[in-house]
Amino acid sequence: MTQLDNSPATVTETFSGLALSDAVQKAVLKAGYTTPSLIQAAVIPHLLDGRDVIGQAQTGTGKTAAFALPILSRIDPSKTAVQVLVLAPTRELAIQVAKSFSTYGGEMDRMSVAAIYGGQDYEPQLKQLRRGVQVVVGTPGRVIDHIKRGTLVVNQLDCLVLDEADEMLNMGFLEDVQFVLDQTPAETQIALFSATLPQPIRRIANKHLKNPETIQIKQKTMTADGIRQRALYVTPREKPELLMRLLEAETTDGVIVFAKTKESTTTLADNLTRWGYAAAALNGDMPQGLRERTVDKLKSGHLDILVATDVAARGLDVSRISHVINFDAPHDSESYIHRIGRTGRAGRSGEAILLLSRSQTGRLRAIERLTRQTIEVVNPPTTEEINKKRIDGFKNSITETIAGRDVSFFKDLISQYVEETEQPIEMVAAALAEMTRGGRPLLLKDAPKPKRGKKRDFGDRRDRDESQDFDRRSGRRSMRNGPVREGMQRFRVEVGHVDGLKPGNLVGAIANEAGIEGQFIGPIDIQTHYTTVDLPEGMPNEIFQTLRRTWVVGKQLDIRGLEGHAGGKGGSDSRKRKPFAGNGAPKRFGKKSPKGKNSPAMSGKKSGKRKHAKVVAK
Repeated sequence: MTQLDNSPATVTETFSGLALSDAVQKAVLKAGYTTPSLIQAAVIPHLLDGRDVIGQAQTGTGKTAAFALPILSRIDPSKTAVQVLVLAPTRELAIQVAKSFSTYGGEMDRMSVAAIYGGQDYEPQLKQLRRGVQVVVGTPGRVIDHIKRGTLVVNQLDCLVLDEADEMLNMGFLEDVQFVLDQTPAETQIALFSATLPQPIRRIANKHLKNPETIQIKQKTMTADGIRQRALYVTPREKPELLMRLLEAETTDGVIVFAKTKESTTTLADNLTRWGYAAAALNGDMPQGLRERTVDKLKSGHLDILVATDVAARGLDVSRISHVINFDAPHDSESYIHRIGRTGRAGRSGEAILLLSRSQTGRLRAIERLTRQTIEVVNPPTTEEINKKRIDGFKNSITETIAGRDVSFFKDLISQYVEETEQPIEMVAAALAEMTRGGRPLLLKDAPKPKRGKKRDFGDRRDRDESQDFDRRSGRRSMRNGPVREGMQRFRVEVGHVDGLKPGNLVGAIANEAGIEGQFIGPIDIQTHYTTVDLPEGMPNEIFQTLRRTWVVGKQLDIRGLEGHAGGKGGSDSRKRKPFAGNGAPKRFGKKSPKGKNSPAMSGKKSGKRKHAKVVAK
């Protein structure tokens, strides 16, 4: 066994000193690489000699080039049969490895690579295989499908690579890997790469590899030195607001936010988009074409934030990732290492932030033991820090506009206005700034804190798991202000505590714009970034659209109904006045009484007197 330390011990050998083919040397030079990494310098000579190899190294150490370069140097481009098969655990990693082979083989004539994986139509893959390829990179399931169909023939295979073998084990591909190994010729060279070597992987190696050379990269730390790691303690309810504050306070480029479930990636990405960020989800439920387009947008800068699950982000290699934020803590310490390995790549610095509850302190200690690094526990960004950054950004935008645009027309126009009105120039500038903000406040406000000793209303949400704050589609998790009464429906508006919303603001807007009397407005539950309110069921579309466009405290309501919140029979009280009481009118929006007149509750006229709605607010 060869053990190497990844400390800054020098690697004096260059790629030119390795016995790679001329075409591969030319491609390496064109790619800008001169000095091999430790794993590359150790593995390449053995693979060039035809030996089986076990390489134990973490993600980001350059292991793809460690097997791709020597394999390409031994390929016969004139032979169109499949000579090399690489098994990878995920579609993303398969695509990445295939691209690496294409790059390193770019100076070779008639050399072809095919990536085959699930989630893509068979026909494009079949066309590639029919034309003839020397290298196939694929996921185990799709590789087996092609072998059984007879469209992938491996009887002339010279080399088989098992990439991230431990992850294939974790994903339940062990039997698939065993099946592929059983189909390959006995003389096939095998290279196995894995971050860890659990017992099932060792059994496969002992059974199928012939006198392998084992190369182990012993790391002083299992995470890159260029990655700054921080942890913040936060209650589940406060996570969404903390994420927003972090994104505002940090200077970011590309960001990956890791969440536990596919559903939470979608909901988080949707919320980030509402906050004004270019964000998208990446999870296993998305069609492969959409996933590929999403990653391409992140690489090109058309997308800044990716909200992903662990499996979906496997093999993701985007150099512009400056931050990895663990919105949900990983299920184990090794997953944490793989996650934060998405940043700090190619010698760049990176930031890794972990959000934890107090009960997860043991998880933090386990990660520190595995990585052999102390993770700094820090406080959340303060309102003052964020507001300072907002003010600085506002000033910078003025400076950039003056420097980069022709503002002479507006300068003359404002001078004319000042001369005509005798308004101070500072007042005119302030008015223009207010106009550009569209009524939206520049500075962030702290959410009001409850008074000590005050009894909590039944609508207070402090005692619940706040991961439920997100599901605005189903509404099943937003009913802490009690069940919806019969004849009512729960709605969500995109204004909350941070905008300075008070219950009276919302009641006034609904009463004045929609003509709904205060007594027919149900419980109001003001949250950090949004508010829920109960209104009579069956709202006419014209009133609904009016409310969507209505502005309150500088923001549009953007109202929407929450599914599953229409009132049932059990919550009604027949003694209370209903929205359409009188003349036997139905208790719904938009339905007329026997006399053909709409209920006074929804007459569309502005109410002369405003009655108080029942309010539940933090």
